Amino acid sequence: MRRLLGMLFAACFACALGVAPVAADGERPGDFDYFVMSLSWSPSWCALEGDARKSPQCDAGTGFGWVMHGLWPQYERGWPAYCPTAVRAPSRGMTAEMADIMGTPGAAWHQWKKHGTCVGVEAARYYGLMRLAYERIERPEVLRGLGRDVTLPARVVEQAFLEANPGLEADQITITCRDGRIQEARICLDMQLKPRRCGADVIRDCRAQDALLEKLR
Repeated sequence: MRRLLGMLFAACFACALGVAPVAADGERPGDFDYFVMSLSWSPSWCALEGDARKSPQCDAGTGFGWVMHGLWPQYERGWPAYCPTAVRAPSRGMTAEMADIMGTPGAAWHQWKKHGTCVGVEAARYYGLMRLAYERIERPEVLRGLGRDVTLPARVVEQAFLEANPGLEADQITITCRDGRIQEARICLDMQLKPRRCGADVIRDCRAQDALLEKLR
């Protein structure tokens, strides 16, 4: 832990590695290989998008750190999205109940529409899977406890997750960056929501050595 804290405040120059996504809209629900759970660092999302939208997620004192961005059905390469389904859309009550881990009800609605429709289960079940996956992964307290903005290598964030989650392997998690900021931690899960190796188009980490990690609001 002491070594990790020291690494958090180290900084140097590098660049992020990007990959071209492969999406397939309108696929058959339930036809996928594994899940990607995406955890978004809320201060980064707020700076890049949320503040402009005046999202309540970004209000001072909310204290959001790693929020559930989504639980995404994934192929070994690429992913389905916006699948046709006869399943009833979630109610406002359902989406509101997800705001504690997702930041806003609107985020829960969007994730259902784009990704949940491809899982092949009812909305309540999809949200239940999201919450279960979120609860099974420990979000590193060392990152939540930062009292100021820092720049750090993206690999330090990954290491923090590995130390907080014994049994999680480096090829089962990837850290993404956007516009010089730590953006997301993406963890690959099998159908039982247990960590598994990420596919080739997910496994590539951000290589930034000086990514910004903002303190909580």
